Amino acid sequence: MDLADHFMICNKLGRYLTVHDGSRFVITDDFRENDMGNAAAAAIATIYSRDPLVAQAALLPLGRNGGIHPNKRRSYERLFSLIEAQALDPGVVKSAAHILKHDFREAEIKAIEAELGDKLSPARLRYRAFLGVVRQLLESKISAPAFLDEFREFTRTVAGKLDFGIYSFCLDRIFGNPRIPMKVKKLLAIETVKFPPLIRRELITNLFVYPGQSQELMSFVRGLIMAELEPSVVVEIELLETFKQNRLSMSDIEAGLRQSVM
Repeated sequence: MDLADHFMICNKLGRYLTVHDGSRFVITDDFRENDMGNAAAAAIATIYSRDPLVAQAALLPLGRNGGIHPNKRRSYERLFSLIEAQALDPGVVKSAAHILKHDFREAEIKAIEAELGDKLSPARLRYRAFLGVVRQLLESKISAPAFLDEFREFTRTVAGKLDFGIYSFCLDRIFGNPRIPMKVKKLLAIETVKFPPLIRRELITNLFVYPGQSQELMSFVRGLIMAELEPSVVVEIELLETFKQNRLSMSDIEAGLRQSVM
């Protein structure tokens, strides 16, 4: 299976995009600093990524390829027309139309890249600041309620403005760090259950499959989702957890999802 096929499976499961082994989510830097060497994967990410910033970042190397390969211009024009028609994010649709209209000019692509950078920079600065708050918690310089307030503010500030992969990475490390008090982890888990369905499903299943995760925390979260969520939603979480552990195939997942809504 190549990266493009893997991204298609992520899309069929209604997931954020992950790298091949599922160890982490794709972030904007994967396309901004390295086009992954796979135009098909970038095209699928542009159209289907649940993270609009990742989708926007994936569009840029495609635009550059359209500009530097005149012999393939017609193919890239058709691709960008397809992106206009099918991309999930309206910002990506608009950018694709702009690049196509301006004939894949580098100046137009750089303008879109600068706009993307303007969205990312403040959120990443806020992320680094939040890591300082985590450090204060580890050093017992901040209380659990105060940390929870900081977490809520961090989430509110970065929502939609920071790669989901980076946000997920931050939360994974908090849940997996044995030095973080269990009380704090449980409070964060309660907050996570309130998140939108797709984000909640990814973060909770990440918690369950994190290597060496505390059994106390896993038991608490399993009880929490059973009490707070609809049975069909719990089934979706359980299926994705099993898929992440490589114990289910794509067809098994699809069959399980059909049964959960019957």
